[in-house]
Amino acid sequence: MLDSVEANNFEALPLLSLNHVSLLCRSVWDSVRFYEDVLGFVSIKRPSSFKFNGAWLYNYGIGIHLIENPSIDDFDTIVEPRPINPKDNHISFQCTDVGLVMRRLQDMGMTYVTAVVEDQGNRVDQVFFHDPDGYMVELCNCENIPIIPLSSCSFKQRLSSFYKSAPAKCGFMENAMMESLSMEMLNISF
Repeated sequence: MLDSVEANNFEALPLLSLNHVSLLCRSVWDSVRFYEDVLGFVSIKRPSSFKFNGAWLYNYGIGIHLIENPSIDDFDTIVEPRPINPKDNHISFQCTDVGLVMRRLQDMGMTYVTAVVEDQGNRVDQVFFHDPDGYMVELCNCENIPIIPLSSCSFKQRLSSFYKSAPAKCGFMENAMMESLSMEMLNISF
Protein backbone atom coordinates (compact mmCIF):
# COMPACT_ATOMS: atom_id res chain seq x y z
CA MET A 1 0.00 0.00 0.00
CA LEU A 2 1.31 3.45 -0.85
CA ASP A 3 1.79 5.91 1.96
CA SER A 4 0.72 9.53 1.46
CA VAL A 5 4.26 10.72 0.64
CA GLU A 6 4.67 8.10 -2.10
CA ALA A 7 1.16 8.72 -3.48
CA ASN A 8 1.89 12.44 -3.89
CA ASN A 9 4.76 11.60 -6.26
CA PHE A 10 2.35 10.20 -8.88
CA GLU A 11 -0.04 12.01 -11.19
CA ALA A 12 -3.73 11.34 -10.71
CA LEU A 13 -5.23 8.69 -12.97
CA PRO A 14 -6.84 10.06 -16.18
CA LEU A 15 -10.43 9.69 -14.94
CA LEU A 16 -13.42 11.37 -16.57
CA SER A 17 -16.39 10.67 -14.30
CA LEU A 18 -18.22 8.03 -12.31
CA ASN A 19 -19.66 5.59 -14.87
CA HIS A 20 -21.81 3.17 -12.89
CA VAL A 21 -22.48 1.51 -9.56
CA SER A 22 -22.79 -2.27 -9.55
CA LEU A 23 -25.11 -3.91 -7.03
CA LEU A 24 -25.85 -7.54 -6.19
CA CYS A 25 -29.58 -8.18 -5.87
CA ARG A 26 -31.83 -11.08 -4.93
CA SER A 27 -34.32 -10.37 -7.71
CA VAL A 28 -33.45 -8.37 -10.83
CA TRP A 29 -37.16 -7.84 -11.47
CA ASP A 30 -37.83 -6.30 -8.01
CA SER A 31 -34.73 -4.11 -8.19
CA VAL A 32 -35.44 -2.90 -11.73
CA ARG A 33 -38.99 -1.95 -10.69
CA PHE A 34 -37.60 -0.01 -7.70
CA TYR A 35 -34.94 1.91 -9.67
CA GLU A 36 -37.40 2.69 -12.50
CA ASP A 37 -40.52 3.50 -10.45
CA VAL A 38 -38.95 5.20 -7.43
CA LEU A 39 -35.79 6.80 -8.81
CA GLY A 40 -36.68 7.29 -12.49
CA PHE A 41 -33.94 5.16 -14.06
CA VAL A 42 -34.44 3.63 -17.50
CA SER A 43 -33.50 0.07 -18.44
CA ILE A 44 -30.86 -0.03 -21.18
CA LYS A 45 -29.35 -2.82 -23.29
CA ARG A 46 -26.50 -4.72 -21.70
CA PRO A 47 -23.91 -6.86 -23.50
CA SER A 48 -25.31 -10.15 -24.77
CA SER A 49 -22.07 -11.96 -23.89
CA PHE A 50 -22.97 -11.95 -20.16
CA LYS A 51 -23.88 -15.45 -18.95
CA PHE A 52 -25.61 -14.31 -15.75
CA ASN A 53 -28.93 -12.67 -14.95
CA GLY A 54 -28.78 -8.91 -14.52
CA ALA A 55 -29.90 -5.55 -15.81
CA TRP A 56 -28.41 -2.17 -16.67
CA LEU A 57 -30.20 1.08 -15.94
CA TYR A 58 -29.25 4.65 -16.72
CA ASN A 59 -30.24 8.22 -15.86
CA TYR A 60 -28.80 11.41 -14.35
CA GLY A 61 -25.44 10.74 -15.99
CA ILE A 62 -24.83 7.48 -14.11
CA GLY A 63 -25.51 3.80 -14.67
CA ILE A 64 -26.68 1.19 -12.20
CA HIS A 65 -25.70 -2.39 -13.02
CA LEU A 66 -27.72 -5.05 -11.23
CA ILE A 67 -26.34 -8.57 -10.86
CA GLU A 68 -28.77 -11.21 -9.64
CA ASN A 69 -27.58 -13.42 -6.80
CA PRO A 70 -30.56 -15.09 -5.09
CA SER A 71 -28.30 -16.42 -2.32
CA ILE A 72 -27.11 -12.94 -1.34
CA ASP A 73 -28.09 -13.65 2.30
CA ASP A 74 -25.49 -16.44 2.42
CA PHE A 75 -22.79 -13.75 2.23
CA ASP A 76 -24.47 -11.28 4.59
CA THR A 77 -24.26 -11.92 8.31
CA ILE A 78 -27.26 -9.63 8.94
CA VAL A 79 -30.38 -11.30 7.56
CA GLU A 80 -33.03 -9.06 9.12
CA PRO A 81 -33.50 -5.56 7.66
CA ARG A 82 -30.87 -3.09 8.80
CA PRO A 83 -31.95 0.18 10.35
CA ILE A 84 -31.71 3.21 8.09
CA ASN A 85 -28.51 4.88 9.26
CA PRO A 86 -27.35 8.04 7.41
CA LYS A 87 -23.76 7.22 8.43
CA ASP A 88 -23.85 3.85 6.64
CA ASN A 89 -22.67 3.22 3.05
CA HIS A 90 -25.05 4.80 0.55
CA ILE A 91 -25.42 6.29 -2.91
CA SER A 92 -26.71 9.86 -3.04
CA PHE A 93 -28.66 11.75 -5.69
CA GLN A 94 -29.36 15.47 -5.71
CA CYS A 95 -32.99 16.44 -6.11
CA THR A 96 -34.87 19.69 -6.62
CA ASP A 97 -37.59 19.26 -3.96
CA VAL A 98 -36.93 17.23 -0.79
CA GLY A 99 -40.48 17.86 0.47
CA LEU A 100 -41.95 16.33 -2.68
CA VAL A 101 -39.59 13.34 -2.32
CA MET A 102 -40.90 12.70 1.22
CA ARG A 103 -44.55 12.99 0.13
CA ARG A 104 -44.01 10.53 -2.74
CA LEU A 105 -42.16 8.05 -0.50
CA GLN A 106 -45.06 8.28 1.99
CA ASP A 107 -47.56 7.68 -0.83
CA MET A 108 -45.58 4.55 -1.82
CA GLY A 109 -45.57 3.33 1.79
CA MET A 110 -41.77 3.44 1.99
CA THR A 111 -39.90 3.84 5.25
CA TYR A 112 -37.36 6.66 5.32
CA VAL A 113 -35.26 8.76 7.70
CA THR A 114 -34.50 12.45 7.35
CA ALA A 115 -31.45 14.43 8.40
CA VAL A 116 -30.27 18.03 8.15
CA VAL A 117 -26.72 19.26 7.62
CA GLU A 118 -25.91 22.91 8.27
CA ASP A 119 -22.67 24.72 7.54
CA GLN A 120 -22.03 28.45 7.62
CA GLY A 121 -25.67 29.36 7.04
CA ASN A 122 -26.20 26.72 4.35
CA ARG A 123 -28.73 23.93 4.91
CA VAL A 124 -28.97 20.52 3.27
CA ASP A 125 -32.08 18.39 3.73
CA GLN A 126 -31.53 14.66 3.32
CA VAL A 127 -33.88 11.68 2.92
CA PHE A 128 -32.52 8.12 3.34
CA PHE A 129 -34.26 4.85 2.45
CA HIS A 130 -33.41 1.31 1.34
CA ASP A 131 -33.80 -0.42 -2.00
CA PRO A 132 -35.29 -3.96 -2.06
CA ASP A 133 -31.90 -5.47 -1.10
CA GLY A 134 -31.15 -3.10 1.75
CA TYR A 135 -28.76 -0.78 -0.11
CA MET A 136 -29.25 2.73 1.20
CA VAL A 137 -30.19 5.58 -1.10
CA GLU A 138 -30.05 9.28 -0.20
CA LEU A 139 -31.92 12.06 -1.95
CA CYS A 140 -30.86 15.58 -0.97
CA ASN A 141 -30.31 19.17 -1.94
CA CYS A 142 -26.55 18.82 -1.36
CA GLU A 143 -25.76 21.56 -3.87
CA ASN A 144 -26.63 24.01 -1.08
CA ILE A 145 -23.19 23.47 0.45
CA PRO A 146 -20.39 24.72 -1.80
CA ILE A 147 -17.64 22.35 -2.89
CA ILE A 148 -14.35 23.81 -1.68
CA PRO A 149 -11.20 21.71 -2.06
CA LEU A 150 -9.22 21.58 1.16
CA SER A 151 -6.09 22.21 -0.90
CA SER A 152 -7.39 25.70 -1.76
CA CYS A 153 -7.33 26.70 1.91
CA SER A 154 -4.32 27.29 4.10
CA PHE A 155 -3.03 24.42 6.21
CA LYS A 156 -4.43 26.02 9.37
CA GLN A 157 -7.86 26.38 7.77
CA ARG A 158 -7.78 22.74 6.59
CA LEU A 159 -7.01 21.56 10.11
CA SER A 160 -9.96 23.53 11.47
CA SER A 161 -12.35 21.66 9.15
CA PHE A 162 -11.05 18.33 10.47
CA TYR A 163 -11.22 19.33 14.12
CA LYS A 164 -14.48 21.30 13.87
CA SER A 165 -13.13 24.46 15.42
CA ALA A 166 -13.36 27.77 13.55
CA PRO A 167 -15.06 27.55 10.14
CA ALA A 168 -12.68 27.35 7.20
CA LYS A 169 -12.88 30.40 4.93
CA CYS A 170 -10.90 30.59 1.74
CA GLY A 171 -9.83 33.54 -0.32
CA PHE A 172 -11.60 35.25 -3.20
CA MET A 173 -9.66 33.38 -5.91
CA GLU A 174 -10.36 29.98 -4.38
CA ASN A 175 -14.09 30.76 -4.15
CA ALA A 176 -14.15 32.05 -7.75
CA MET A 177 -12.35 28.88 -8.90
CA MET A 178 -14.85 26.66 -7.11
CA GLU A 179 -17.84 28.55 -8.48
CA SER A 180 -16.46 28.11 -12.00
CA LEU A 181 -15.75 24.41 -11.36
CA SER A 182 -19.25 23.87 -9.96
CA MET A 183 -20.83 25.46 -13.04
CA GLU A 184 -18.68 23.28 -15.33
CA MET A 185 -19.79 20.19 -13.39
CA LEU A 186 -23.43 21.17 -13.76
CA ASN A 187 -23.00 21.68 -17.50
CA ILE A 188 -21.38 18.25 -17.84
CA SER A 189 -24.11 16.45 -15.91
CA PHE A 190 -27.01 17.81 -17.96
